[in-house]
This record gives sequence, C-alpha cells and structure tokens, in this order.
Amino acid sequence: MLQRIIGVNSNTYHGFSIEDALYGIAAAGFSYVELTATKGWTEHVFPSHSFAESVKIKKLMEKLKLTPFALSGHCNLMDPQRLNDFRMNMELAAFYGCSFIVSSAGEAHIADKIEDDNEILVKNLTSLLPDLEKYNMQLVLETHGNHGTGAKLTDIVNKVHSPLIGINYDTANVVFYGNVLPEKDLLQCIDKIKFLHLKDKAGRANEWNFPALGQGYINFPEIFKLLDSAKNTAPFSIEIEFTQNGPSSLEEVNKAVKDSYEYLRSKGFQIGN
Repeated sequence: MLQRIIGVNSNTYHGFSIEDALYGIAAAGFSYVELTATKGWTEHVFPSHSFAESVKIKKLMEKLKLTPFALSGHCNLMDPQRLNDFRMNMELAAFYGCSFIVSSAGEAHIADKIEDDNEILVKNLTSLLPDLEKYNMQLVLETHGNHGTGAKLTDIVNKVHSPLIGINYDTANVVFYGNVLPEKDLLQCIDKIKFLHLKDKAGRANEWNFPALGQGYINFPEIFKLLDSAKNTAPFSIEIEFTQNGPSSLEEVNKAVKDSYEYLRSKGFQIGN
C-alpha cells in the first residue's frame, strides 16, 4: 500500500465550530486538516474573518499539531465576478500554509449565475495560473455538480494544460452527481488526480447519504488498488456529510471521524505522526 498524506475536511463538522472540528480531528489521530471556506455553507475560515481570529485558529492548529494542507474554497470559476473572491481564498490558503486549494467549477452551495460554459472556465483557470505560481499552490477541481465525473473534468484539465491544475476526485460525488461508480470513472482520469475526497455513499445514487468510511458501498479497496497500480500518491481528505438531517450531535461526528481513521488503518495506511 503506497503511503500518502491523509487528513480530514473540516466540512465534516458542518454546523459545528472550527474549534470543534480541530479538536475532534486531532483526537481521532489525524495530523492533517483541510480547512473549509465555502460561502453560504461552511465558513470555518473565511477572508472576511478578522486577522486576530485567523491567527487564533492558526495557533490552535499548532497546539494540536495539525497541519493545514488544503483549503476548500469553492467558487463558480465560470463567473468573472467570483474570481476575485477565489483569489482572496487563495491568499487565505497561503496564510495558513496550504499546498492545495479545492473548488468546484460552479458554486457548491449558492446559486450559480453562469453554468456550463467550459470555454469561459478554461479561460478563467488560465488567468489564475500566475496567482497559483505566486503562492506555490495547486488548484484541484472537484467532481461536483454538472462536472460531476472525472471524465468531464479531464477535458478541462487537459485544455488548461498546467501542472498547477488537477482533479480533486470525490469518491461519492461521482455517484451522487454523475451516477457512475468511482472504480469505473477513476480510470478515465487517474493521471490527472492530484487530490481525493474520500467519501462513502449509502442509499440511492441521488440520495444525500454519506456515512463514515467503510459504512457505505463505495469499493475503497478497489480504488486504493487502482491508485497504487498507477503509482498515484495524491493526498486523501476524508469527508463525511451524513444524511439530509445531519448528525444528531458532535459526539456522532467525532465517532464517524474515528471510525474512518480505524477503517483506513485496517487497510494498511499509516496515519498521523
């Protein structure tokens, strides 16, 4: 089993504070965290937060020995009015020392003003390359919404043709949005995958049901095998989004994170320091 960075997306703690998220992730045994700055959804960190607040979060991560390796900063990258927002998210990611910034092509949780214009998307992504170079950061496009499969995103990444742009492969989103199984779709884009959201899926394809790892039907052993065969060592970020009703308590979230830790350990992964 190839070893890689493995962390937890703070969006797993949607509805709870960033402090709750950081303490829970560290207590489960993880050393890496993906911070969430998704407008209108989970704003654990955000460009509009005060400097003092941002420093406080940074110091807490240092105390807990958590490394912020990515920032989830979803914006509609087809909408020119949102590009400056995304640039601010990149600056925020750089402040925290993140190597990756994650975004869907369209909005994640607010209404899109522009949809499905891949020509504009490629143009806008190209315009962001100098900023990515400045911050020594990679932008990974998430399998999400109308770009919900790796096959669809591969075309975009190929057209931009830069090592700074890749795919964030969300293993459950491809079922939910793309109605395909990841072990089939993964082969269409495996050389473009630079980051993965490890997310399990239960229930119908279009049902919001994303349990702890190993408690749904995503074939993670096959996914790990395919990645190893391709010598792909992209980082994993665990994301658990529960059901439409959300988790019943903070304890439920913490248990799901710990269960996911134990699941990956059972598959041979080394996690934490």
